[in-house]
Amino acid sequence: MKNGIGASAVANLLSVSSLVLVCVTTMLIAFHGLRLSRTTSDFYVASRTVRPWWNASAIGGEYLSAASFLGVAGLIVLSGQSGLWFPIGYTAGYLMLLLFVAAPLRRSRAYTIPDFAQIRFEGSTTLRKITTYLVVVICWLYIVPQMHGAALTLTIATGFPSWVGPVIVASVVCVTVLSGGMRSVTFVQAFQYWFKLAALVIPTIFLLSRAIPEHSAAERTQSLYAQLESVNAMNLYETVSIILALLFGTLGLPHVLVRFYTNPTGQAARTTTVIVLCLLSAFYLLPTTLGVLGLLYTPELGATNETDATILLLPARLFDGFLGDALTAIVVGGAFAAFLSTTSGLVVSLAGALSQEFFSGTVRGFRISTVLATALPVFVAVVTNSLALAGAIGNVFAFTASTICPLLLLGIWWRSLTARGAIAGLLAGGLSCGLALMIGAFLPREDEMWIHLLRQPAAWTVPLAFMVMIFVSRRTNRSVPANVERVMALLHVPDWRAKL
Repeated sequence: MKNGIGASAVANLLSVSSLVLVCVTTMLIAFHGLRLSRTTSDFYVASRTVRPWWNASAIGGEYLSAASFLGVAGLIVLSGQSGLWFPIGYTAGYLMLLLFVAAPLRRSRAYTIPDFAQIRFEGSTTLRKITTYLVVVICWLYIVPQMHGAALTLTIATGFPSWVGPVIVASVVCVTVLSGGMRSVTFVQAFQYWFKLAALVIPTIFLLSRAIPEHSAAERTQSLYAQLESVNAMNLYETVSIILALLFGTLGLPHVLVRFYTNPTGQAARTTTVIVLCLLSAFYLLPTTLGVLGLLYTPELGATNETDATILLLPARLFDGFLGDALTAIVVGGAFAAFLSTTSGLVVSLAGALSQEFFSGTVRGFRISTVLATALPVFVAVVTNSLALAGAIGNVFAFTASTICPLLLLGIWWRSLTARGAIAGLLAGGLSCGLALMIGAFLPREDEMWIHLLRQPAAWTVPLAFMVMIFVSRRTNRSVPANVERVMALLHVPDWRAKL
């Protein structure tokens, strides 16, 4: 097995060159965005002028994170067919966005999720502050796995110390976001979606061309079934809970939601979402295919809990010499594009929320917030060990599904929701889900129902958050915002009628 210590000088050179190419290209594109960023609106929402195809590519660029690029294949090696629920859930979440959130959220005229909360609930400062703190926590929790992915990738490909990867990602992201805010990040992320797609398409073609002729169809099928039976599949409760987390959690991801503010109209936001569904469906075919190959050629990774390295190690398993090194370098470049694009989106969303809350929403405040948004995740990533990437991101989805998602769905579609009800639901969902995940992280992986309830809490924390919001709102129905009819009209009247 090729690793960071035994990798050849040629392999190191190719991987480092690929990394440098991605980072330099990212910064050059960001500097191009700087020339076009002139106003505060440019920094926060790209002046709401991003067209559907461009925006869809950017959303695909930021959404396909370390969990998608490396983690999906690793989960298939670890959990067999149960791992397939992750790409399905990641993609299906956008259908929920299309149906319930995309257009109304764009019509709200907000810059951030806390802005939406303030508009919907007539200036409730308490709800705005709680929402801001939740956005900060969610973004930081999401950034750390990207840093862990960078540490893993660089260590395996080059043997560099694990702290180098997070520092490189943080440095490039800071340059990207500081240069032109959302305008620069949009250009960067759109480019990186297509780069990531190519970085998986090319190795997949070569690996399949090598794997298919090695055995007869019957031998391959028998071997694959044996591998699927040997891994630990999730039970029914875990499967249902993860599906709920992925479907509803997508509706609460701050870095995804902020991109819909950049569309010109609500209809453009819907069109963007349809295109995103197509782009994600095309992309997830690739890590799924590589995960199946990983079951055949790197099955031992499941026993050592190192399955996130599957895609990085596959080229060297099937090819010797320069071709294997070159394919690995391509994967390394694509992986770093994933870390950079997702982290950029998260930092923009986090910087926007911090700047609006603590720095009066100025461009200078946005830039200060950008540095603050990247500093803590780098420190946490350096002093902690890498977790299973897709599993770590799945926990974030469970948390957002239990907090921001109920706020948005009920806030958009139920006029009787009150600020007190929203606050109670956010606290109930956030505390119950957060405590369950923290306790579950220290529990052994045993087939006990109470352990499953804590390790995968979305199946009960998401309904809890919705029920608390509804119950408290019913008990405080006299405090329904006086402007609710006007806000509901703003959210739901078609763009051509509202002349937004």
